[in-house]
Amino acid sequence: MPDERSDDKLSRMIDIAKMYYQLDYSQQEIANKFGISRPTVSRFLQQAKEEGYVQIKILDPYENNGTLAAQLERKFGLKRAVIFSVPQYEDAIVKKYLGIAAADYLNETVKDDDIIATTWGTTLYEVAINLQGKFTKNVKVVQLNGGVSHSETNTYAHEIVHLFGKAFHTNPHFIPLPAIVDHYMVRQTIESDRHIRKTLELGKRANIAVFTVGVPTEDSVLIKANYFNEPELKLIQESGAGDICSRYFDLEGKIISEELNERTIGIGLEELGQKEQSILVAGGSKKVAGIYGALKGKYTNVLITDQCTAKYLLER
Repeated sequence: MPDERSDDKLSRMIDIAKMYYQLDYSQQEIANKFGISRPTVSRFLQQAKEEGYVQIKILDPYENNGTLAAQLERKFGLKRAVIFSVPQYEDAIVKKYLGIAAADYLNETVKDDDIIATTWGTTLYEVAINLQGKFTKNVKVVQLNGGVSHSETNTYAHEIVHLFGKAFHTNPHFIPLPAIVDHYMVRQTIESDRHIRKTLELGKRANIAVFTVGVPTEDSVLIKANYFNEPELKLIQESGAGDICSRYFDLEGKIISEELNERTIGIGLEELGQKEQSILVAGGSKKVAGIYGALKGKYTNVLITDQCTAKYLLER
């Protein structure tokens, strides 16, 4: 025959645990309600934990980021993965944390005589405004690809390159050109200009490249800029996982249109991936596919992202 006293004690212990952990009663309030002492309530709560009726799980946002980084490095052959924690998985919040994390990483790694090439967009703007400035000698900063938009949406191309130059105490080199032109011969003509060629060559010589991945949605700056005809738009939206430096690729990292690629001004993605540090700064749910394609295409060897995106990349 079961011990009724034992059952009563267990029932009371569970009730006390529920009031304390689920209903936010204080130990003194529980003591008053049951007509017992506060130390007795404390002993009940301790016993409930020891016997497994109460299990406390703490979600530490900083926990396992090192493990996630190591797994990403191993899976995708990266030189370095930097994982930061975000309190909410929302694009605006992720971008702000991306900016801080990438700026800190650059401040830590940039050294004398480095050539830093950077692209444009709101993510890179967050990086640029968070750069603290570092006293280095003979650092050069150069724009990586064309960034003049025909839409009203700001690419922040000039501001970003200017702020990078200011942070590393150097006069930056700009590419005051559109990202994509109407014909590959137009691109060849533009790139044959000695001033433009000199800037593009500096971008190719850069040992550090900092860039993000774009998403082929309707609010994309490239799509709003009216660079594409209807068949091209359809191809981008159906096959494009993302773009880097205005060059579109699929989930496997393959360029989706050679004709479109030939019309794009700036560095090629194969060259980008061969740099000493090819730093992709990207995160958020909308960019997972683009980041994955960039990793599969080997266009990056340093990834800076958030913990949620890192987990999605590892699960793919």
